[in-house]
Amino acid sequence: MNITDNITALKGIGEKSAALFHKLNIYTIEDLMRHYPRDYESYDMPVGIRMVEKDTLQSIRLSIKKIEGVKKVKNLQILNAIGGDSENTIFLTWFNMPFLRNKLSSGQVIVRGTPFIKNGRLTMEQPEVFTLAEYEKKQGQLLPVYPLTKGLTNNAITKAVKQVIDSGVLKKEYLPIGIRKEYELAEYNYAVSTIHFPKKFEDLVYARKRLVFDEFFFFVLSLRLLKESTEKIRNEFEFSKDTMTNYLLEHLPFQLTKAQKRAFEDVKNNLRSEYVMNRLIQGDVGSGKTIVAALALCLAAENGYQSAMMAPTEVLAKQHYEYFEELRKQYDLDITPILLTGSMTAKQKRMAKERIEMGMANIVIGTHTLFQESVHFDRLALVVTDEQHRFGVRQREMLMEKGNNPHVLVMSATPIPRTLAIIIYGDLDISVIDELPANRIPIKNCVVGTSYRQKAYEFIEKEVRAGHQAYVICPMVEEREGREAENVVDYEEKLKEILPTDIHVECLHGKMKPGAKNDIMERFASNQIQVLVSTTVVEVGVNVPNATVMMVENAELFGLAQLHQLRGRVGRGSAQSYCIFVSGSEKEETKKRLEILNKSNDGFYISSEDLKLRGPGDLFGVRQSGIMEFKIGDIFTDAAILQAAADMAGEICENKEVLEQQEYWELKKCLKRYLDGESTSLSL
Repeated sequence: MNITDNITALKGIGEKSAALFHKLNIYTIEDLMRHYPRDYESYDMPVGIRMVEKDTLQSIRLSIKKIEGVKKVKNLQILNAIGGDSENTIFLTWFNMPFLRNKLSSGQVIVRGTPFIKNGRLTMEQPEVFTLAEYEKKQGQLLPVYPLTKGLTNNAITKAVKQVIDSGVLKKEYLPIGIRKEYELAEYNYAVSTIHFPKKFEDLVYARKRLVFDEFFFFVLSLRLLKESTEKIRNEFEFSKDTMTNYLLEHLPFQLTKAQKRAFEDVKNNLRSEYVMNRLIQGDVGSGKTIVAALALCLAAENGYQSAMMAPTEVLAKQHYEYFEELRKQYDLDITPILLTGSMTAKQKRMAKERIEMGMANIVIGTHTLFQESVHFDRLALVVTDEQHRFGVRQREMLMEKGNNPHVLVMSATPIPRTLAIIIYGDLDISVIDELPANRIPIKNCVVGTSYRQKAYEFIEKEVRAGHQAYVICPMVEEREGREAENVVDYEEKLKEILPTDIHVECLHGKMKPGAKNDIMERFASNQIQVLVSTTVVEVGVNVPNATVMMVENAELFGLAQLHQLRGRVGRGSAQSYCIFVSGSEKEETKKRLEILNKSNDGFYISSEDLKLRGPGDLFGVRQSGIMEFKIGDIFTDAAILQAAADMAGEICENKEVLEQQEYWELKKCLKRYLDGESTSLSL
């Protein structure tokens, strides 16, 4: 068996099982070993009922005092029991698990779940049940919990990973021992096997540090090399005319903020400089980045060039296109915007591509469809990408290759502290828009417990009756065994029952087909849907000025920067907007974190405070899943590792000849493989 072998080389994985693994992007044995656990189950010493902490996962040793008969309610079979010890009792409930009756009859058991108060009594729903012997076998272990897909169990992935580790298949260690000592990094194969099956928490932290370091190191190095290959490219474009942008600045119904003016001046200076621009405009949600990008696109059009603007979703691309059409009509501008997205008909795409190639359209707006080989530009001088972390180095290069080294402008609303931004966006110069337009009404926030839900639903109904709309965000798509959190599928049904029937409720999540997602977002944008129950896919998806309420369930499971991004979906119109963060945790540290959001609407302040609060022990549960899409690393929790990886990448860039030394040969091979996959033009 080899690390590059197909997943079917493993016993028990045939074509049918392999198809399920493919849904998780697992094709080879190496892919499987890089499919890291999202969490770990730990089986601690069981406690008595008197010692339980509410809203915290734990194991309780008890005797079953009474088993009630199985009740049938709609399509549910409900089994209730009362457990107790010498002092206290707890009410236990299972759904669609009637077979547990026999196990409960055995007397003493251990139940594992999250206790809470319901109807004035201590309750646990859907707990795991173990005999004393079964639990003793698991006690003291950290067992992996993997990201799954329908039809593939956690046990199936665990068995496959164990098979690989037991076979002794190894990948050559590629970091020289001197570097591992300097940065206190584990040996690679030890790190991989330990991340899946850690013996204790300290081992897990040590193993994870190595894998996070590698991920950051390769990423940062590719950016440094990209900067080396692009920063001295000569500017072949003439940007001397600016009548159109000056006219716009005089006639817009609002004044640009000082920060917006600074950012536009930076862009203008770059466009007229000796070398090609690679600039990031980083601004908080609602700070007005779009108008700065619009001015740059108009500047390119006036000087006889084409520009391309790439958005992360079709709905957002369409909104950008409509914005430019509105500018053209309202101010009689000599611009010709055109839209190109994947959901257009073959005829519409063909006509759009012809107009782009012939130079009949000078502002081209679209999604990743702009990368396609069949898209040819006439005189592409400027590329603008929205939300940089959604597009990799290779994707940006593909768009740049559409022209003769065009200027690149990147926009991001992700509030990353400047120290981290300099590392993460190492190939870009940075302009920060750090003030909001004067007409923005600050969002009113509140952090509440689950008991506040009914009031929140009443408030949502009141806002809808006033003509507005609401988002409700859940952390999960559907119910998942062993995970206590709200999911969009069940929540949509619940809200349909609670809210009046004339209020249209629908759900949105990442597992839907692109066409279905676009349809829902467009119907929400046009107020055909009043309440949208969604996962974080709405984070950068659409601009709906009519939405005034953002309610986030299980807010404790999200990072603060991501919650702030979600909050940015409201407060975009002229009406007062509100954000309700519902926390399912009573823990003091959770309250402290969420209180930061309650007090401030400043994304940069929030992200810097988040950075202070997060520590090396905070490995799971509050990953900033929307930011930079790393497999295991988190730029907030792992800021110190990111800095160390950046230091090493810098040393390699400054001293490439070190890679010719024998102890660095394996590292050089790995870097070459990584860069070949990431980019066609980067080299060592």
